[in-house]
Amino acid sequence: IVSGGELRLLQRIGVPGDRIVFSGVGKSREEIREALNYGVRRQDGHPGILLFNAESEAELEILTEEAARAMAQGGKPPGAAIRVNPDVPAGGHPHIATGRHEHKFGLDWKEAKRLYLAHADSKWIRWAGLSAHIGSQITTLEPFRLAVRRLVGYINELKSQGIGLRYLDVGGGLGVRYADQKPPKRGEYSTLIKELVRGMDVEVVLEPGRSIIAQAGVLLTRVVYTKTNRGKRFVIVDGAMNDLMRPSLYGAIHPITKLTRDTSERNAKRQRADVVGPVCETGDCFLHDWPVGEVETGDLLAIWGAGAYGMVLASNYNARTRPAEVLVEGDTFRLIRRRETQEDLERADVVDQKHVSRTA
Repeated sequence: IVSGGELRLLQRIGVPGDRIVFSGVGKSREEIREALNYGVRRQDGHPGILLFNAESEAELEILTEEAARAMAQGGKPPGAAIRVNPDVPAGGHPHIATGRHEHKFGLDWKEAKRLYLAHADSKWIRWAGLSAHIGSQITTLEPFRLAVRRLVGYINELKSQGIGLRYLDVGGGLGVRYADQKPPKRGEYSTLIKELVRGMDVEVVLEPGRSIIAQAGVLLTRVVYTKTNRGKRFVIVDGAMNDLMRPSLYGAIHPITKLTRDTSERNAKRQRADVVGPVCETGDCFLHDWPVGEVETGDLLAIWGAGAYGMVLASNYNARTRPAEVLVEGDTFRLIRRRETQEDLERADVVDQKHVSRTA
């Protein structure tokens, strides 16, 4: 997790602390305090958070201060790690690359090692691991190979200095196939990691999020209009970039299928069109040059691969309400998030009635 909000969501569904790693480059003191209260490793065996991944010296100081405060109430030192930046190019879009020296995440190894040694005898934190995360939507194994090799070397350096670590947190980043990508299979990834840590006395922690959930989500949207400008064809739908941000934000390609029972249309002459939404941005485009047959107002389209970074990136831009979410399991389905209303949009607004304009 990377925020207090995510922590509270996990608490709501009953996730035990020892299944949680708290990363994030900008944890506030309040969030760290809340996470420690989620479970400092107490004398009664209550499971605390598995790892606090510090990403700066200043954050480590706050973690130490807050851990001392919490321990005064009867706890044990929390498990801590430093997120290192292994300076590994991961490919993909630069907005989701996180493992180079110019990125905001983690610390370079020289600085991280200094902090491990400086706090080796701390009474308030317990060094438990080493962490890294080099990026997202990575479609080859080589970046993982290079990064984990470096992490293994760092752990061995610390061991030679008397600091033994139990956990190697390799982060996440394993990509999925949205269009023509050919990412490694999960089995190939796990085999690589096992080979690289063979013979080491560590437990590997990883977060495979996108590779599990990306293809479990589909955005359904309906055609509102079609039009042609000087030979350029547009399919205008009721969904928009505020519902699925990835195409606009990253240039991500999400395949689109027209949902129709008329199978003859699959053999129709394929014209090309841009599938666009109603938001007032030229970038509000789901897919450029989509090869499509006949599309009419009212047709339903499926935009695939919306399970990861879909609803969580959605917004209310242009005062648009976010869509409902429906869970489909086998031949059953149920609503798990209702569609927002105008009242939802306005609920947090504080309006001074003296300044509300009135018309006759």
